[in-house]
Amino acid sequence: MTTATATKTASASATPAELAAAHGLTLSGARPTLPRYIAELWGRRHFVTAYATARMQATYSTAKLGQVWHLVTPLLNAAVYYFIFGVVMRASQDVPDYVPFLITGVFVWDFIGSSLNAGTRAVHSNLGLVRALHFPRASLPLSTVIQLFQQLLVTMGALAILLLAFGQTPAPSWLLAVPTLLLMACFAAGCAMVLARIGSKSPDISQLMPFVLRTWMYSSGVMWSIDSILRTDHLPHWVSMVLKLNPAAVYIDLMRFALIDSFEAHSLPHHVWAIATGWALLAGVGGFIYFWKAEEEYGRG
Repeated sequence: MTTATATKTASASATPAELAAAHGLTLSGARPTLPRYIAELWGRRHFVTAYATARMQATYSTAKLGQVWHLVTPLLNAAVYYFIFGVVMRASQDVPDYVPFLITGVFVWDFIGSSLNAGTRAVHSNLGLVRALHFPRASLPLSTVIQLFQQLLVTMGALAILLLAFGQTPAPSWLLAVPTLLLMACFAAGCAMVLARIGSKSPDISQLMPFVLRTWMYSSGVMWSIDSILRTDHLPHWVSMVLKLNPAAVYIDLMRFALIDSFEAHSLPHHVWAIATGWALLAGVGGFIYFWKAEEEYGRG
């Protein structure tokens, strides 16, 4: 038997997997190792940021006010909440500097809520791109959060001007807004990746999220003071703990402490920063690994 004949015979008896391995072929869309996945994602960082910027510019491209809506939308929400909660329900009586208190909470929550809501559609709404090209799928939810974070940075500048207009004075504590923003972005990115994986298989979750986010917003102290409620109402211990450990409430309180004079006068408990960091690491690292584990499933079906 010649060598060529032996090779053909061996090839005929080999399984497809053995043939693929022998010729250096790999499964298209197969999940890489975690270090390699991180390296691939880092290699496409310019695509992620460019994609996020393009999405931000296109969001209100057909509106006459254009990018101004990034600022107008949370301000309109704050105006509605002020009338309902500040005037009608008199939540402002328990909170000094209620207007700065409210607009700071609205701006922070707008980023967190929008990141999670957009995360549910990050993969499913880009199935054409997912099926046509090979790239780390985490690029999609991350680009969504980066887009919203870019918008948040613009609105934070406007927030600073509004705070000055309502009598707040710049202080060294304003610098604490920087680590707060970074921790909050890490938390939002991790949550967006979790919801992106779930939403890729169950698109109906995007219809449910507005109700979940609305409930979460009301329990995060955006329009009212959690501390005042805990002082005046005798809530069950577990409810008090849930309110205190609520990640959205923690980040909102940290931002208020950094920017509002009346909050700066009362030092926050030292464990608040530990809680904020813990939530950022848990959501950021855990969410990334959770999303990566389903990498080869995105785009199927």
